[in-house]
Amino acid sequence: MTELHDLELLLGSATPVLLIESLEEPRIVALFTRLALRLQEPAFCWTLTDGLRRIELDGATPQRDLAAATNVLRHIKATSQRGVYLLLDLHPFLEEPVNVRLIKEIAQGYEQLPRTLVLVSHALTAPQEVRHLCARFDLRLPDRNRLLSLIREEAQSWQHGVQGRRLRASREAVERLSRNLLGVTESDARRLIRNAIRKDGAITLDDVREVTKAKYELLSPGGLLGFEYDTASFAEVAGLENLKDWIARRRAGLLGGGDPADRPRGIMLLGVQGGGKSLAAKAVAGQLGLPLLRMDFAGLYDKYYGETEKNLRRGLQTAELMAPCVLWMDEIEKGLATGGDHDGLAQRVLGTLLTWMAERQASAFIVATSNDIAQLPAELVRKGRLDEIFFVDLPDAGVRREIFAVHLRRRGLDPDGFDLDSLAQSSEGFTGAGIEQAVVAARYAASADGAEPTTAVIRDELSRTQPLSVVMDAQIDALRSWAAGRTVAAHREPPVTEGVETAARVWGH
Repeated sequence: MTELHDLELLLGSATPVLLIESLEEPRIVALFTRLALRLQEPAFCWTLTDGLRRIELDGATPQRDLAAATNVLRHIKATSQRGVYLLLDLHPFLEEPVNVRLIKEIAQGYEQLPRTLVLVSHALTAPQEVRHLCARFDLRLPDRNRLLSLIREEAQSWQHGVQGRRLRASREAVERLSRNLLGVTESDARRLIRNAIRKDGAITLDDVREVTKAKYELLSPGGLLGFEYDTASFAEVAGLENLKDWIARRRAGLLGGGDPADRPRGIMLLGVQGGGKSLAAKAVAGQLGLPLLRMDFAGLYDKYYGETEKNLRRGLQTAELMAPCVLWMDEIEKGLATGGDHDGLAQRVLGTLLTWMAERQASAFIVATSNDIAQLPAELVRKGRLDEIFFVDLPDAGVRREIFAVHLRRRGLDPDGFDLDSLAQSSEGFTGAGIEQAVVAARYAASADGAEPTTAVIRDELSRTQPLSVVMDAQIDALRSWAAGRTVAAHREPPVTEGVETAARVWGH
């Protein structure tokens, strides 16, 4: 069923007022022009700058004396001519009582003289007095076939404009481009395709990356979501073997393969603040090679009633349109914790989130992080909402050794030139972030003497800092106690062998 047919059915249902929220004015005007010619009915378009003009007749002169909103509504009410009247950007004038009354009277007279008002704007809220007389119409977003057609059209147009030069494009790039453009309007899709082609006369995987970033900018709800496209480097994370294995076994399902009913839905990462949950969330996106969207639950809240839930819905809708992706819900307890002054609001936010989690069809894999699972409602953490809860404990000696190697390599230093076993023993109780800062501090200390850092310099920097296991010992002990038997350790438990330090055997205890 075509969009034109949908619109014809809606007009045939004798609805006096249509509301269309869209930025695609030219497309809407063209759609109604085609419909008017097909039905042989008059159609008009009004703007504040040009007044009223007939759109299905070539060369029709606009009636500029009807540029004022009240004047055009009085004209439509007084005319004896049936037809469809597109009113573009009438929304600022809907607060004036005379205009509301005129719209109501035109709508109430529809049975005697069919005059359909079509209000088109970027955002529309119908006045209470006429809502029962209105219906909404949404333009269809282009599907994969339509997007492929747009790519072909723009490619042919470019080749014609450069006198026969052939467009360079790989099948993989075209397929990924059409897939990544799902969720944007036809006008925006055409513009993004055109820009990608004209830049270098080719469609490449680099173009796909740039188009995906541009798509996020179009859809981003006021900065609520952070976006990271190049996530491959996030996979280079020491430790987290159990988490990585879990993701690897479900990779095909997470990337859209298999039965959609069995598709993995999401995980919870529990751990002490600063213990590496953020890095673990990024590692999931890196291992899957998917874009990462970060939703800051602390930034959801708005002082106006209903706006917080609306912010959440916009963010979730964006995640669906960016799918396949990883949606990282950071410090989720800050938005859902109950028992305080905002308990009612937290319940509404929770209801909005649970409904989306139950009904979503898009492959947006949730990675929720929490510092205090005790604050979270049971409805969220039960099986079925999320697939698993992982406990991200402090890294053991083996993982700390890997972390030192990673951060030394990133700074152009050869790990083989350092005593990594000694550094791992000296950094007992440190997080990955603490180890990185020790390496950074050692580089500064060594450069002050015109030298490169050594094992001794790094050990000296470690000795100057209290590890997280000391600073937050009570919280860590409480979390470990709760996690034992309730969660899966994100890191693999090291083998118990003679001479291995006790602190290296913390996973799951």
